[in-house]
Amino acid sequence: MPDITDLTPLAPWREIRATEADRTALDPETGRTMLAQLCLIRAFEEKVLDLAGHGLVHGPAHSAIGQEGGAVGSALAMRPTDQVNGSHRAHHQFLAKALAYVAEAGIDPEAEFDGEIRDLSKKTLAEIMGLSQGFCRGRGGSMHLRWAEAGNLGTNAIVGGGVPMAAGAAWAHQQAGTGDVVYTYFGDGAVNIGSVLETMNLAAAWKLPICFFIENNRYAVSTHVNEATAEPRLSARGLAFGIPAFKVDGMDALSVLIASHEANRIMRSGEGPVVIEADLYRYFHQNGPLPGSAFGYRDKAEEAEWRARDPIEALAGLLQTRQIIGEAAVAGLRARCETMMEEIAGELTETEGGKTRVIPSLWPEESFRDAGLRGDLSEMDGARYEEEHSFSGALDPNAKFIDAVAAVMHRRMDTDDRVVVLGEDVHRLKGGTNGATRGLSQDFPDRCLGTPIAENAFTGLAAGMAADGRVRPVIEFMYPDFMWVAADQVFNQIGKARHMFGGDSPMPLVLRTKVAMGTGYGSQHSMDPAGIFATAPGWRIVAPSTPFDYVGLMNSALRCDDPVLVIEHVDLYASKGAGPVDDLDYCIPLGKAKVVRPGARLTILTYLAMVEKTRQVVEDLGVDAEIIDLRSLDRAGLDWETIEASIRKTNNVLIVEQGARGTSYGGMLADELQRRVFDWLDQPVQRVTGGEASPSISKVLEAAACARPADIAEAIRAAMAAQGLPLAAE
Repeated sequence: MPDITDLTPLAPWREIRATEADRTALDPETGRTMLAQLCLIRAFEEKVLDLAGHGLVHGPAHSAIGQEGGAVGSALAMRPTDQVNGSHRAHHQFLAKALAYVAEAGIDPEAEFDGEIRDLSKKTLAEIMGLSQGFCRGRGGSMHLRWAEAGNLGTNAIVGGGVPMAAGAAWAHQQAGTGDVVYTYFGDGAVNIGSVLETMNLAAAWKLPICFFIENNRYAVSTHVNEATAEPRLSARGLAFGIPAFKVDGMDALSVLIASHEANRIMRSGEGPVVIEADLYRYFHQNGPLPGSAFGYRDKAEEAEWRARDPIEALAGLLQTRQIIGEAAVAGLRARCETMMEEIAGELTETEGGKTRVIPSLWPEESFRDAGLRGDLSEMDGARYEEEHSFSGALDPNAKFIDAVAAVMHRRMDTDDRVVVLGEDVHRLKGGTNGATRGLSQDFPDRCLGTPIAENAFTGLAAGMAADGRVRPVIEFMYPDFMWVAADQVFNQIGKARHMFGGDSPMPLVLRTKVAMGTGYGSQHSMDPAGIFATAPGWRIVAPSTPFDYVGLMNSALRCDDPVLVIEHVDLYASKGAGPVDDLDYCIPLGKAKVVRPGARLTILTYLAMVEKTRQVVEDLGVDAEIIDLRSLDRAGLDWETIEASIRKTNNVLIVEQGARGTSYGGMLADELQRRVFDWLDQPVQRVTGGEASPSISKVLEAAACARPADIAEAIRAAMAAQGLPLAAE
């Protein structure tokens, strides 16, 4: 028989229940404010369902009626400077945090509500209805509510998608030493999602002040928690990561308040994250005004049992027993809440032809459709722009590309303490796997963060840092193919955040990655990400091909308030070219291409390592071709002035890129060209790409999968022959 020893978890797992002594000790003003918040939120949610039932809420109406105790109990334990975010069912959390902010001194349940409470309720309802008066100008609706001033970081329609971003905000608080904390709310459905678990692990490892607040309402849409996991006591998840975990009755706002105070004590003392699991119940279906029993996945007896534990009734009963408030006052409070919401709804709607409709003038203008997708680059005002041909500083003609990468990052971190670098192995191996972060961990140990292998978590964490405003994160993806692991954070969160939340929320984040074709790393490490990012909203893209350009474009990327993808290429790392000796502070404009070689018969558009390969082919052929290094690849960054001027001259265009045809950047670019310069073209846009399949491990097959100089030469010959133009060399 082996020796068996029971192991003890590193962190405690406890259930917290308010005792009679706690109920007796409840501060009357806290209890009165708590009751007022519960009733305000309940009346708000009921009005949302009423409007949804009349077709006045476009899209889902995820009410949290029944769950108010968890939101109010936790929010009242917070400071105004603490922050929260949540998932798609978050009206109650948003309102609880916002109410605590606008009424920091408390709410008198027996008095008329002041203008700030009324304005908050109206603005939130307008947002849920998709109106321009809303917090996000109608773009967020029910699921995307953000009011940064009140500590609401933004709710999220992707289940669990906002959890990594909350950790980023928590890191910013930790770094600033404010003692502020972040609560991220999610449900029983999200607790099994990878990004949530990845973030728990990272937050515990870095001791971040974040509370993972699980609203266990038993059902993810219609699937019961017992069907989804063998351990339905969801706070047990904390034990796996060494996180203290509390289980609490979420229908009892006082018990939640007590648990939240204890969580805050732990987080504010620097001991790291906490898990709170609140057992509670949503009275209605996933979406809309019908109960779950109407859809057959719950029975009426279960619903009645939970309704008998209603958080408003429970707290009102306690306050009445202690003679803190009377029965008539409670009834009056509920009536005032309902009246206020009725009046607010009346200010947003009108009756026309016997039907209620949204007042037409309150809808956003259609011209607002794309506004704020990206910023206006006003943050670049005052930047010193340089080009190599006019640069007055000292240039090293044999500067190594990878040295420029490391040098400019070191310079920016030395001059701007907001810049933080994070990624896998960036703090090891003498500067990561390629030397791009050389020297950073030694000189900036608190801002060069080696992460777990968890792209979803650390990408989202960087997004939270950026949204906080005090940090400018630089993420390194060791290989661009890893973006698929973090696709939710990259595209759904980072790329859409500014636009989704109304257009005024900067996302100053840089994502560095390298194209590794030719290294033998195969199908899952070799893609060129330009085509994917260029067709996704919100991202700016730069692709430097020389050491000089890398310094200027990275400086611009780090000034920009939009997310910027900086693409590098392994073929360039060891290459040499002109680079600055000691002036690392200039910028190159985002959206400015460079004519590498002038010509009159053919325009060639290319980027990264293909710039020099193309130039060599053109020189060998002796063809009169103009080569343009695009440098900025996103839709907003394409330098149409330079491109169109060239095509007007040559009437001929060839796009050259190295990667696979299916994810090709040139596909998007060719479409834009055909519509913009069709009248100047003497033949269709020509393209050079790699094969259809991703590069594979075999050296021979990998070479065949990538566009090569011979492919460029063949395409040039064909383009010239189609116009009856001889090559100059022939």
